[in-house]
Amino acid sequence: MGSFSIWHWLIVLLVVVVIFGTKKLRNIGSDLGGAVRGFKEGVKGAGETAEADGPAAPAQQVTATKRSDANTVDVEAKSKS
Repeated sequence: MGSFSIWHWLIVLLVVVVIFGTKKLRNIGSDLGGAVRGFKEGVKGAGETAEADGPAAPAQQVTATKRSDANTVDVEAKSKS
């Protein structure tokens, strides 16, 4: 029961080609290659973006300014006790 010989693999390949056809196999191969290429570019792009940005600057603190507009409603939240 060891490994298969070259003739076994050729017969398997012939059966697969007969079942699926060469056009469908070519499309599957090109789709798989495109997916792998896209994945590699995505991983490569994410690593470059993180390195190029360097340490992130701290976010600006938002301060509340009191404005009295006619359309603004000032509400104070209170908790039930």
